[in-house]
Amino acid sequence: MSPAIETAQPRSTEFATIGRRSQRPWRTVAATLPRTLPTLGLMSRSESSPDPQSSMLDADLSDLAAAVILLVDDNAQNLELMQAYIESLPCRLLTASDGIEAVEILEREHVDLVLLDVMMPRMSGFEVCQKIKSSPGTRSTVVIMVTALHEFGDYERAYDSGADDFLTKPVNKLELLIRVKSQLRVRLLMKQLEELRRRLGIPEQEEPELDAAP
Repeated sequence: MSPAIETAQPRSTEFATIGRRSQRPWRTVAATLPRTLPTLGLMSRSESSPDPQSSMLDADLSDLAAAVILLVDDNAQNLELMQAYIESLPCRLLTASDGIEAVEILEREHVDLVLLDVMMPRMSGFEVCQKIKSSPGTRSTVVIMVTALHEFGDYERAYDSGADDFLTKPVNKLELLIRVKSQLRVRLLMKQLEELRRRLGIPEQEEPELDAAP
């Protein structure tokens, strides 16, 4: 009778123990990775270094510190309200209580963006916008018209005057800040392009002057 052959029995107890140990929820394991990977030197560059997008946003806000905004409204309460909204941006703020005063400021200051009320005495916002866009020294200034008018003809007239954007009263703070920051970034890029053209000696393309608004 042949001797009994001893067969290797699976160490079920050990495997069961390992199985129980490996049943940690993946969320728990994932939560420990940020603390573990840096010590092992396995954290990716994007995780170990500052977010480049956040740095870019910070750079954009720092660039806005050089921008000049002119607020124009004949209503003192509206002017104070817009000023309170815009003060959260790192820009220099100027104010004018009517269109004539706004034109005078534009003649002596390098303004990047104008928040311009439409219905004003002595000189309407349409007329001010027309003057801004027809002058070689200010035609690149961004004009956002703020109006309580809702007729399509009013928007068409503002467009014909050269307005870059529109806001409807009552002005929403978030919408105002988004529009202003977006337009200022475009304006700053254009200024950088103009400076680059100047350094390279490239002549600036002449823009046709706008016809007088009807």
